[in-house]
Amino acid sequence: MTSAGRFITFEGPDGSGKSTQLARLAARLRAEGREVVETAEPGGTRIGRDIRAILLSARNHHLLPTAELLLYFASRAQNVEEVIRPALERGAIVLSDRFTDSTLVYQGVGRGLGPEVVRQLHRIACGTLMPHLTVLIDIEPALTLERTIKRAEQDRLDAESLDFHARVRQGYLRLAAEEPARVRVLDGARDMDSVTEAVWPLLQEALR
Repeated sequence: MTSAGRFITFEGPDGSGKSTQLARLAARLRAEGREVVETAEPGGTRIGRDIRAILLSARNHHLLPTAELLLYFASRAQNVEEVIRPALERGAIVLSDRFTDSTLVYQGVGRGLGPEVVRQLHRIACGTLMPHLTVLIDIEPALTLERTIKRAEQDRLDAESLDFHARVRQGYLRLAAEEPARVRVLDGARDMDSVTEAVWPLLQEALR
């Protein structure tokens, strides 16, 4: 393991178990004495959390796709400058629950806005910052809806159609095929412990 900072992101649909896997990895790294910074998108900062409330509220079903896209990047720009870059500069491992890959597939593919506008906004909001490793936890759209429907309160994206979630999944898998060295796919239908054990060697490879 090196002392250089590393940026690791977890991607996948809600209900995939990505947040649980991120928390488990953070605990294991801290037990080994590493400084770990956990963040989430949208969110990560006070301003980001305010934006998150707007984006995910089921009351805002009329939010336009372009406005949605810009709000995600407003949250991300704040998170990058306030949390992510400073942590990386001091050698911490940053674990983020979602990053620009989510926007590429949810807004670029799911909403049909296209990847280029997402990448242009990324350059404005994040510069050249990209994850060293992205763990994509893949599950079938039907299983996504089966898991999220059990929540006490569904957010705006949970309420999207099966077709929308199918487009998102295909967007993720296409991204993994385009960037296989960075985006590593794990089967989210497996039990949680099996997925946890599969994450660890990917992390060790990214830290070398």
